[in-house]
Amino acid sequence: MSDTAPAGSGRCVLVTGGSRGIGAACVSWFVANGDRVAYLARSPAKAADGALALACDVTDPDGVEAAFADIEARLGPVEVLVANAGITRDTLLARMDEEAWRAVIDTNLTGTYRVARRAVARMLRLHRGRLIFVSSVGAFVGLPGQANYAASKAGLVGMARALARELASRSITVNVVAPGLVATDMIEALDASRLEQMKELVPLGRTATAEEVAAAVGFLASEGAGYITGAVLPVDGGMGMGL
Repeated sequence: MSDTAPAGSGRCVLVTGGSRGIGAACVSWFVANGDRVAYLARSPAKAADGALALACDVTDPDGVEAAFADIEARLGPVEVLVANAGITRDTLLARMDEEAWRAVIDTNLTGTYRVARRAVARMLRLHRGRLIFVSSVGAFVGLPGQANYAASKAGLVGMARALARELASRSITVNVVAPGLVATDMIEALDASRLEQMKELVPLGRTATAEEVAAAVGFLASEGAGYITGAVLPVDGGMGMGL
């Protein structure tokens, strides 16, 4: 398939970690917008009608290459990348072993590097593209037990800003969405008292929906955000305000 998408078919969008939560909401948003959408997940499930689901672990370089080759053959080159795949291995630093550190960094940060690098290879030829990294308010507020997670999510901000300068001359924008407490499986796994304590840190006093985060991602991918690059957009109810 050529580097030019068929007329009127929307853009080719790839969402990593797209089988549930924020990723699934992003898939649904872009499908509803008329885009050609693919998503990656370790165990893909149906996220939205019209989306191409591919099994891929972003910690596997060969798997990432194979997934991109498949997407390009079926949908064309990726024009919008939403790097959302992420995991947690929360524990206090004194108890955090090498595996817990490595697994989170390799998935959340290095996995984003892998998919961004592969997507950019074709975006440079197109002279356009959108990279959107899904970080977290945890990168800024430093929640106890999340040294690995906070480091990985803060790293996304630094990488995005370096890439924003690197790629701007080719009309490729690079931005970050930083969600706060979102009603997903990760939050639902918390006990009720812990969740209430965290809600007390949120001025709006509630969790976000995955759809609210997806709307922010969609905005950064939209034509209206064409002059925004290197930005961090909080979707956190004010939790990280001023940080």
